[in-house]
Amino acid sequence: MLADPFVILLAGHYAGDYLLQTDWISGHKAERSVTGWLANSAHVACHVAVTLALLLVTRAATGLDYSAAGAVAALAWIGFSHGLIDRRWPVERWMRATGSTGYLESGRGAPMVDQALHVVVGLFPAALLLAAL
Repeated sequence: MLADPFVILLAGHYAGDYLLQTDWISGHKAERSVTGWLANSAHVACHVAVTLALLLVTRAATGLDYSAAGAVAALAWIGFSHGLIDRRWPVERWMRATGSTGYLESGRGAPMVDQALHVVVGLFPAALLLAAL
């Protein structure tokens, strides 16, 4: 079933993006520098770790079981897609390509598009991997 892994991955995403992300990570993860790559890598590691923990806790508490291949593939996709999206240039390119430059430049649009990309491009495919493999 697809809903179970999706909800677990969404909880991991919210924990990694809102509960556990520090000001330092948030402020530096998109920089084109060594500091930026370190911040982005720390953020990705946090997402992968918290999602793995939630998968293990859910498995122990409910008996939901996923294959090792599915879990590894899902976690790898979450790490890759999250790190890429959080470099910020994919969000900006998407918004410019779809004619949302005013929304981008207002400062209100980028955070919403960022979250939509994480859900649609990151979490949904990862949930499919968990459910299918």
